Amino acid sequence: MASNQQTTSEKATIVLAGITGDLGGRIAQSLLAHGANVRAITRPGTTVDTINKLKQQGVSIIEADYKSVSALSKALSGATCVVSALSGLQEVILEAQRVLLYAAVEAGVPRFIPSDYSIDFTNLPRGTNRNLDLRQEFSERLDAAPIAATSVLNGMFTDLLTGQAPLVLFPLKRIVYWGDADQPLDFTTISDTAAFTAAAAMDSSTPTPRYLRVAGDTLSARELREVASASTGKEFQLFRIGGLGTLDLMIKFTRAIMPQSNEVFPPWQGMQYLRNMFSGKAKLEHLDNDRYPDISWTPVSEVLAAYKQ
Repeated sequence: MASNQQTTSEKATIVLAGITGDLGGRIAQSLLAHGANVRAITRPGTTVDTINKLKQQGVSIIEADYKSVSALSKALSGATCVVSALSGLQEVILEAQRVLLYAAVEAGVPRFIPSDYSIDFTNLPRGTNRNLDLRQEFSERLDAAPIAATSVLNGMFTDLLTGQAPLVLFPLKRIVYWGDADQPLDFTTISDTAAFTAAAAMDSSTPTPRYLRVAGDTLSARELREVASASTGKEFQLFRIGGLGTLDLMIKFTRAIMPQSNEVFPPWQGMQYLRNMFSGKAKLEHLDNDRYPDISWTPVSEVLAAYKQ
């Protein structure tokens, strides 16, 4: 639903955790472009070259240990919002973010945006997605904390369609899917997600919704086939591997043959993500795309058309 009550403060001081990642870096750029004072928390050991590049962009750097609430609290002093773009497993999503959250409360920061940026995990049963289970658990901690929180949910990053996500097989000219070819799927580019997150961080309206849901484009596998064909000038076909039960077996088998590791996105994790999407349970409803009218959303067709095989 559109709102004409949203305002931003050019003097907002936003503290960003995870600035050295792709999404975090783009959030910083969007914040700077809109006049925010950006303060980044970097871990001890961050290279001098990385720190110097951030400073040249206008980012203030504070080195802090994510194991110390007091150290982080000093780094957060005077901030109007804390934005987390941290990426990892339990020690990051649950532990490092927990310390960051406690530090934000101690420093009196009014708002916190956690590192969610995903499909709608609020409707997913536990145990269907390892990474999103961690986000569900942290969201419970966040809801219990005395601070206003806003999560940004954006579906799948559109950028993955030309790389990691095995949905668009360019060499074979196939669109892979499981289950129903007409199940709507949500996609948003990393840049658009960053721009929306930056706008949400600078939003001075009260209260800001607990969840903001956006999708740069929503397409079923059937519609994705049409878009891929039109965008590339080559005729794509649908390729149904099987039902959702088949995908469940594929996930189980892949996890069984792969050694346990600390990899954040092993192949079976991506398969779990697709399982959630094709089930329809993670579909984003009541989109907030028009909350910040200055954002132009990138369609899937633009991303596929720009892909060079």
